Amino acid sequence: MLMRKLVLAVGMVAATAACGVLPDIKTPTDLYTLSPKSTFEPNLPNVYWQMAVETPVAPANLNTGRMAISASRLSTDYYATSAWTDRAPLMVQTLMIESFENSKRIVAVGRESTGLRANYLLQTELREFQAETYHGPRPVARVRVNAKIVRMPERQIIGSASFERCRESEGAEVPQVVAAFDDALGAVLRRMVGWVLTTPPPAANEDSDRRLVERFRDPRNVLDEIAGCPTQSTPTPQTAPSPQAPGTNPVTPPAPVPPPRT
Repeated sequence: MLMRKLVLAVGMVAATAACGVLPDIKTPTDLYTLSPKSTFEPNLPNVYWQMAVETPVAPANLNTGRMAISASRLSTDYYATSAWTDRAPLMVQTLMIESFENSKRIVAVGRESTGLRANYLLQTELREFQAETYHGPRPVARVRVNAKIVRMPERQIIGSASFERCRESEGAEVPQVVAAFDDALGAVLRRMVGWVLTTPPPAANEDSDRRLVERFRDPRNVLDEIAGCPTQSTPTPQTAPSPQAPGTNPVTPPAPVPPPRT
């Protein structure tokens, strides 16, 4: 009897544990990732410093593994059964590091958490990372990343820029939208790598960095690039004409009759 109770208790514990690990039926089943960049401008300099890359900051609606979609400028939803292989900021951080490595122009680059003794720190913010459906029949993938180059260990900003790119998908199917994301993010990464490698001097230099600190204290010197993007305004819906009865022509109302003169 005691053995039977023990078996039942173990079975109940196992069942309870299984409930915690079994996937929810609403969990996305189609996982997607994007690709790092491997082709850059041929005249990029070789730099002799090390850089750590922070995890990008992102708003709550983008700090997720779910694939964001916007039906208007002020709304966010998600594809029901599709997701990224990681939270979007972590995925973008990995692609940044791999893209810098693929440039073969930098001594060392890695995550800040690895403890790399870096000359510079790249701080980024993922501002836009969604498919927008309110521009037309095909979704538009919009990616915007704000970036700051920080001199270490003083933690002084020596460069500030923002890169935004958009790509219209070839259709409304999720793989086509993912391809548009890949093109848009790829354009951002390619431009960011070039900007980072050409902003500080090829060898970390305190005097040159000090001049850059003074330069970027003026907001007018912050680089802000946008390419291939439609405006963020939502199209105004057109008022439909009143329906007419079949086989009839619209009737123009008669002009008002002026009142008789007295």
